[in-house]
Amino acid sequence: MALPTPRTTFLLTFVAVVLLLSGAFYLEYVQGLEPCPLCITQRVMLLGVGLVALIAFMLNPGNIGRRFFGLLVSLCALGGLYFSGRQLWLQQLPSDQVPTCGPGITYMLDAFPISEVFKALLTGDGNCAETQWTLLGLSIPGWAAVGFAGLILFGVWQAFRRY
Repeated sequence: MALPTPRTTFLLTFVAVVLLLSGAFYLEYVQGLEPCPLCITQRVMLLGVGLVALIAFMLNPGNIGRRFFGLLVSLCALGGLYFSGRQLWLQQLPSDQVPTCGPGITYMLDAFPISEVFKALLTGDGNCAETQWTLLGLSIPGWAAVGFAGLILFGVWQAFRRY
């Protein structure tokens, strides 16, 4: 069985990202789960993976371009893995060590300087330590970490596969 072309795999990656983001929006708008700052940052990283994959699909680059886009996918996914790992760390902290909860991101965008909003998006707050949903024993950032790890492996494979 022949492997799919690099262009096809970039398209499949883009479709997977669309499905994952759709799941995140379902949990937010249908299930009513409010995303914390780190959740939003993870969505941005996932969106970065999707955009890189879409551009790579549309451009259908040669070997050097495929390697570049594969490594760029891995880099975006590595950022997402970092932020999901940070959120998992916050969720594992004892309750007396959890940072204080901050206001919602919408309020922060209206009332705080942009530097404070970025700080919250990059470090999280007490809201990020709350586990709102689990599946098979893993919380949302746990599943995000699994997905980002898979995307890192995909990007590296895409960059160094023989085609």
